[in-house]
Amino acid sequence: MAEAYIVAAVRTAGGKKNGRLSKVHPADMGGRVIDAVVGRIGVAPEKVDDVIFGCVSQIGPQTFNVARTSILSSCLPESVPGVTIDRQCGSSQQAIHFAAQAVMSGTQDLVIAGGVESMSQVPIGAPVTAVKEMGNPFTGEISKRYPGENFSQFIGAERMAEKYGVSKAELDQFAYDSHKRGAAATEAGRFNEEIIPVPITLEDGSSDEHIVDEGIRWEAELDAIKALQPLQEGGHISAANASQITDGASAVMIASEKAVKEYGLTPLARIHAMAVVGSDPTMVLEGPIPATEKVLKQAGMTIGDIDLYEVNEAFGSVPLAWMKAVGADYEKLNVNGGAQALGHPLGATGTKLMGTLVYELKRRGGKYGLLAICEGLGTANATIIEIL
Repeated sequence: MAEAYIVAAVRTAGGKKNGRLSKVHPADMGGRVIDAVVGRIGVAPEKVDDVIFGCVSQIGPQTFNVARTSILSSCLPESVPGVTIDRQCGSSQQAIHFAAQAVMSGTQDLVIAGGVESMSQVPIGAPVTAVKEMGNPFTGEISKRYPGENFSQFIGAERMAEKYGVSKAELDQFAYDSHKRGAAATEAGRFNEEIIPVPITLEDGSSDEHIVDEGIRWEAELDAIKALQPLQEGGHISAANASQITDGASAVMIASEKAVKEYGLTPLARIHAMAVVGSDPTMVLEGPIPATEKVLKQAGMTIGDIDLYEVNEAFGSVPLAWMKAVGADYEKLNVNGGAQALGHPLGATGTKLMGTLVYELKRRGGKYGLLAICEGLGTANATIIEIL
């Protein structure tokens, strides 16, 4: 069977809401990560066949095909096409799947998969709230099939905790661990290979480079996390155990076996198996569980065969419920911290987490890694990679 290889993976450091990246145009962030993956493999830019970018809030500076505007803000020539996709929070993980499928089909050889999201410039939900007079996505036939549902991720996060027996104490400990793991990884330089510098202008007019995830709470205290009130009375979810609003971009270069040989590339990893599923949209965030079960069955593997897993911390209840459902090991889960500490730049998160997974597996001498991301309305992607 034809193979697809990851030959480069980069990301920007995350920027907090209205923080250090908030004035950088999304297409400029996208152009930066494109330039970085092209530069790392040393292949002529015109050899890239396509660019597939994830972006969730495709309005304002992120509309008019942000993959294409990122290309035109990069080193790539005008001849390279691009397309922007929306599979909600898994958009750039789906970009990986589409890129891998393209090279495995033999129709393309070098495809950039990535994503970008400036949540400071384009707030979450803006495609609905900014044009309310045009209507709501949930008022057609879907409202008859699911009467009274608004498909809220916050309600979904609470339902995940309740259904899978995740306590508030477990959630708070997980949030604390996310910050401590993120801080330790940063201080040890474990993100150095994946993070690329982004030039920024500070408030005083001076220049700097953004190279450190801005959301990490370096002095996080468990008692302070426990003291935060839940978002709903008697609930489990608080601001501490939810992902952070974040600006950022990320990309990976996917290559065919032909391209690897022709250009003398050194693969970082091989795409071993891919799956995507739909699940109960009223649970919203449960998809990583059946997606993981599907991808493991497809690969003929068990969760015990996986050395590390990245499961997006959209809310802390998602990875913890996933862990309980599939029998995963907490010590292999999001070992360098997750979105509670490092942030969740929506359309960029999939390729962001893939880079983190690749480099940490290589550092530890691991072989197999699994990435799973929950997505709005109950879909989810899961990917298994093999380190080479």
